[in-house]
Amino acid sequence: MSGRVPAGPVAMYLVMIGPPGAGKGTQAERVARERGLSKISTGDMLREAIQQGTELGRRAKAIVERGDLVSDEVMIGVVRERLARADAARGFVLDGFPRTVAQARALDSMLADCGSLVVVEIVVPEAELVRRMSARRICAACGANAGPDDCQCARCGGELVLRADDGESAVRTRRLGVYARQTEPIVGYYERRPTFRKIDGAQSPDGVAQALALAIDSAFGVGKSLRLKT
Repeated sequence: MSGRVPAGPVAMYLVMIGPPGAGKGTQAERVARERGLSKISTGDMLREAIQQGTELGRRAKAIVERGDLVSDEVMIGVVRERLARADAARGFVLDGFPRTVAQARALDSMLADCGSLVVVEIVVPEAELVRRMSARRICAACGANAGPDDCQCARCGGELVLRADDGESAVRTRRLGVYARQTEPIVGYYERRPTFRKIDGAQSPDGVAQALALAIDSAFGVGKSLRLKT
């Protein structure tokens, strides 16, 4: 296995960057559904591994509970294996990867034979992120995020609980601190590319979705042109 995404017709490869609480997961799911892409969530893959008690799950559990990021080596291996599947050649939305420059470089290697990667950064003020994360809940059974008006998990009907690392103090000192140190540098890695876009994530979900759609269409058009010239 080469470790690269299978080459195919012009397809959309999308990465969404943003801090915890920016709404990446919600928007990634919406984009994938509307555009017929595979949504690939590293959070979902890790939660499944933790629930199943796999080797990866055992290694990741303590790290996730501290609010830290799983190592580059582990995450790159997980994503490389997933992107090698046939459905990835039709296009995908990555949620939660890359989170470091090393991961971003590895992703470029995986996509070496494919079209340009579209990267969208969702920007939200810190005060709004803290407000969102201090109030949000997740399903105790499957780990899915819950809407503000949900009484139980929409995915499996499970009980909704506050995440251990979503209290205001933990959000400011751990989750946003980790993001600033390890993930913000990838904005610098990507921002000079013609397929990079930035949108305001402090809008309503529908407003963010509209801005995201415009950004993706603009960047993807450039990406197709670049691929045709190579």
